[in-house]
Formats: sequence, structure tokens, C-alpha cells
Amino acid sequence: MFIEQPVRFLRWIYPHATWRMDSSSKVVYLTFDDGPIPEATPFVLDTLARYGIRATFFMVGDNVRKHPDVFAQVVRAGHRIGNHTFNHIGGFRWTSSDYLANSEKARDIIEAETQRILSSGQPHDEPLLFRPPHGWMRTVQYRTLRKMGYHIIMWDLVTRDYSRRLTAADVVANVKRYARNGSIITFHDSLRSIDKLHTALPESIEWLQSQGYSFGLL
Repeated sequence: MFIEQPVRFLRWIYPHATWRMDSSSKVVYLTFDDGPIPEATPFVLDTLARYGIRATFFMVGDNVRKHPDVFAQVVRAGHRIGNHTFNHIGGFRWTSSDYLANSEKARDIIEAETQRILSSGQPHDEPLLFRPPHGWMRTVQYRTLRKMGYHIIMWDLVTRDYSRRLTAADVVANVKRYARNGSIITFHDSLRSIDKLHTALPESIEWLQSQGYSFGLL
């Protein structure tokens, strides 16, 4: 449970981050980390479209640079985009200045590609969303990102779809065990997750629907 659903002290470390949405509403929020990549993101998009769901994608800037066509598919489908640093770096392994510069590099390419994709004159005033890779960063990095206008989005449920020790059935079981009102649910559109997602993502969505959940957008 320490991984799937973060313990309270983590929420104390980042007190103004968003870990869970309104607990009084039977709504969950799907998020996807680490893309966009052609081997995984299009499947996720097709699945979400099939169920009429919009989600939030926390993207690695270098993947946006390498796969602008896949990034464009996400934007045109109406999903929300968040910053996941340029190189998927951990805050504790980097100086704060380097970490923040890496995050801003991701922001620059995400914003430039978004403006290129959107039609001329179309407004783009969505909030700046940031999720730290691995769920950790130094407190000075956290405070500085907030001062820069970012909304820090964490999670209420990590499916652990990236784990080589888990099967697709295990991923679905995590969703069934830990999902609750207002859960921010984290999947990954990554090479380590995609084999499991082929089964686990539609099964998780159908189970959530069967329990009466609807799907919100951050």
C-alpha cells in the first residue's frame, strides 16, 4: 500500500500538491506518465476514445521532441498535458538549478509544440501541471515550481503497471482494491507497461464504470 496509495507523511512533505480530488463525488481521474511514445500512447488514446474518456498525460519533454506526431494526437483528442521533466530525472539526484532547468526545457517544447498544433489564434490557457518523476523532489524544487505557477499533481493510486513482477490481472486488482471517490489514478504509456495495458486498461475502465464511477479531467 505504501506504493499504490501513498502514506500520509508524503502528503505532509508536499502539502499544497494535489493527491486526490473531491472525495464526495463518485469521480476518478485517469493519468498517464512517461509518454508520448508510438509503441504505447496510440493504444491508450484509442482505448480512451472507445469509452469517451479524457485524461491527463504527464509527458517527458524529450519524448515530445522525438515523437511530435504522437504528441499531436494527444492534444487533438482533447486530453490535458502535464510536465514530467525533459529527461525523466529524479529531483534528489540533481541539483535544484539543474532540475528546474530540465523542467523548464520540457515546458518550452511542450508549449511550442502545442501552439504549433493548435489553430492560429486559438487560446491555450490551461493550468500548468507538473508531476515529479518517481513522485519525489527536493522541497526547494517543489516550492520553486509552485512559485512559477505550476499545480503539482501527485496521485491517490499508482497501478504499478510498470512493474515486471506484476501481471495485467495484478494491475486490475490494484485498481479494484484502492480506487475510491476522487482518486487520481496513475498508469504509464511506456514500454514497460504496454503489454499489461492491453488488458488492464480496458478491464479497469469497465470495472470502474460498473461501480458507478465517472471520469473527470484534472
